[in-house]
Amino acid sequence: MVAVVTTYASGAFLATIPSPSQGVWEIGPIPIRAYALCIIVGIIVAIWWGERRFVARGGPAGAVTDIAVFAVPFGLVGGRLYHVATDYQKYFGEGKNPLEALAIWKGGLGIWGAIALGAVGAWIACRRRGIPLPAMADALAPGIVLAQAIGRLGNYFNQELYGGSTTLPWGLEIYERVDPATGLKDDLAGVAVDHTPIDIVHPTFLYELLWNVGVAILIVWADRKFRLGHGRVFALYVAGYTAGRFWIELMRTDEATHVFGQRINVLVSAAVFLGAVIAFFLAKSKGPREDLTLIPALDAPKQDSTTKPETETNPDNSAAATTTTTTTEPETVTVPDTKPQPDTTPTTKATDDKPSAEKSE
Repeated sequence: MVAVVTTYASGAFLATIPSPSQGVWEIGPIPIRAYALCIIVGIIVAIWWGERRFVARGGPAGAVTDIAVFAVPFGLVGGRLYHVATDYQKYFGEGKNPLEALAIWKGGLGIWGAIALGAVGAWIACRRRGIPLPAMADALAPGIVLAQAIGRLGNYFNQELYGGSTTLPWGLEIYERVDPATGLKDDLAGVAVDHTPIDIVHPTFLYELLWNVGVAILIVWADRKFRLGHGRVFALYVAGYTAGRFWIELMRTDEATHVFGQRINVLVSAAVFLGAVIAFFLAKSKGPREDLTLIPALDAPKQDSTTKPETETNPDNSAAATTTTTTTEPETVTVPDTKPQPDTTPTTKATDDKPSAEKSE
């Protein structure tokens, strides 16, 4: 009887998705966190793809990397601020450690804050380079949503952001994790006691990952077919992402701040979706896609670099020429230093020397 139950149980779990035993690996004193690696890989992919798209749209090579120097740090700070603000009860109050709000490596980045403050950083950098922010946002949009999909893999390793219990074949197994040193429960940095699931839940992180990949495909297709510009690709990305985040957020069971009886990100998703749809249609009146090759600020540095060396070399050559003439003149003037010789030489020879000296001058 026990064997039958065990076989049945093991057979039932074969169709489910196992969770990783751990999400952190120690290499000496350095912890390697899967969540952080996923975020880094996502950022690299977004910059690489955004660079290719921006150059294909007529922009200069290297511009996306310049923008990322501002946008990425701003986005990370904004994402963390949003997370701490909406989940403040995790860090402030009785028995809480406010310094944990700075522990970004333990997870907790709000996409709304990352996009909002990241856009501020991008705006600052675009103004410095003379690039229209909407054009840059259109180039980056597919890479951003794909980066979000990659980042969701970090939630998988952290064993977080899942939904309620399910009997579906793609249910996610949740294991009990503990700190090997203390034996205390530690869901993020701990190691699974064994592979016996304590629950099988909806993998909402996987739902969002697949949805984001679909949004990336959608906006790339729409951009190629309709030649979208003036921020319309970015608006389509925001609308597509928030439409999925709305229903996925409703499925999640992790702790969250509630407003009017709903998870705060459900309400934010609905509001941002409406704003993105309005922006998409308003931008249509601005005409066809921007031609980045016509932006003077982008071409100006190239013109300076080609004309400057010519103007610098010509004065140098003329200066060198004047220097040689002034140095040769004193040499010819010093030749008549034999003036004491008229006492011993005939006067006719002195008259012969004079015209020759005048010619050399």
